[in-house]
Amino acid sequence: MSMLSRYFQLEQEIKTIRKKMQDLEESPQFQKEKEFLDKLRELMNEYDKSPGEIIAALAPDSSPEPSSSKTRRKRKLKVYKNPETGEIVETRGGNQKTLKAWKEQYGSETVDSWLIEEK
Repeated sequence: MSMLSRYFQLEQEIKTIRKKMQDLEESPQFQKEKEFLDKLRELMNEYDKSPGEIIAALAPDSSPEPSSSKTRRKRKLKVYKNPETGEIVETRGGNQKTLKAWKEQYGSETVDSWLIEEK
């Protein structure tokens, strides 16, 4: 696709999105919600309150607490490169098929030395 045709396509998408936004802004439900939000912001400014304080006041049990043991952190991505074949393997764990085969063939220490990047 040429740059010019891509430009015209994006221009058409912009027009479509603007039309959808205009229709949304004209809907009574949107008007009502926007009015509520505007009044709520005015009230928050008047009493010098933040959104977090409002949430804590309205729903004290729903305060966000850091989950300590419920979620595991994501493992680091390790990138190995076989110097003989040039093949690259990206993995987050040691249970990757190709990596296992390499470790059987060349030994664990040798394959571990092929680590080129850890993200």
